[in-house]
Amino acid sequence: MQGSRFQIQAKNEDEIASWLAVRRCPGIGPRKFAALLEQTKSLSDCFSGGALRPDFDKWCKHHGISAFVPDWKGVESDLKWSEEEQNHIVTINDQAYPELLRQIETAPPILFVCGKINALHYRQLAIVGSRHPSALGRENAYHFASVLSQHGWAITSGLALGIDACSHEGTLAALGITIAVLGSGLNQIYPAKHKALAQQITEKGALVSEFPIGTPPLPSNFPQRNRLISGLSWGVLVVESALKSGSLITANYALDQGREVFALPGSIHNPMARGCHQLIRQGAKCVESIEHIMEEFPMLATKGCETKQQDFASAIRSKPKKELRPSTSLPLLAHVSEVCTPIDLIVDRSGLTVEEVSSILLELELQGVVACVPGGYIRIGTGG
Repeated sequence: MQGSRFQIQAKNEDEIASWLAVRRCPGIGPRKFAALLEQTKSLSDCFSGGALRPDFDKWCKHHGISAFVPDWKGVESDLKWSEEEQNHIVTINDQAYPELLRQIETAPPILFVCGKINALHYRQLAIVGSRHPSALGRENAYHFASVLSQHGWAITSGLALGIDACSHEGTLAALGITIAVLGSGLNQIYPAKHKALAQQITEKGALVSEFPIGTPPLPSNFPQRNRLISGLSWGVLVVESALKSGSLITANYALDQGREVFALPGSIHNPMARGCHQLIRQGAKCVESIEHIMEEFPMLATKGCETKQQDFASAIRSKPKKELRPSTSLPLLAHVSEVCTPIDLIVDRSGLTVEEVSSILLELELQGVVACVPGGYIRIGTGG
């Protein structure tokens, strides 16, 4: 397969297919996937003739997964997609897997990458913000992305409307490298109006997703996507944001992952500036110029663009983590049952916003406590 040349060395298609099959199991998130990798040397040993081997079936039941039927048709779609020249499937054990992302607590076991895979190893700065920014917000995102890319940064964002798109476009205009992290399978570009932009990104950078091919852009996917945006990056710059937004979720992930958080101040009369002002009050760095970002990375003064991800990864491993908001995961869990609970019902029961509920459900899913199923969520275990 052309697209498999960056996969784990010495692993055949059966092994990759087994990784993909386990990834497609609703009850196996990053933590349980990591636990499984510690237990077995080869995931192909988990299956026999397409069915679960007894030991693996027992492991699944022990971890609250009682009805795992491998989606081999979906796996076939993943493998067929990877045959295209610019498409790659990268596992967490592969040298091509980004070092910074590998070290986060809930690193995705598999990445789907379309474009220049080496782009993932450039030092990245994320720029995120409102889907409905002001004209000044759009101009600031475009300008900061353009100038930062000229200073050797790859710009990472989420391909969304508004600030995300302006960040990608500003980077491309400066002939820089940009990475877009999607909340869907890479064969389903969302929003659809950004298909042309996505194609431009693959020519100089990359599209990235942890979601298998065919995964639709479900609302619950985007908070999960946000942890990858911050996990890939040295820092996150929030340009404009409301008080309840995905940008603040990304900022929270960045702090938890030991990354730098920056925010642009705005008018006190602009609702889209309130999220940035809240971040600044809680410790994010107020940014008025590119220099305010660059001064937070003194290692670049001597190593410049040659600074590797490993250098920054070493610098942040001992960095204390901060929280921007208290955890409300446990109270929310009371509103999820062993049968499918629609997310709208969880919102109604909890009194929280859709964005808050989606963020907390992501935390619970990554802990292996709940699983996303068609129609909503189910409670599956006590963690891991």
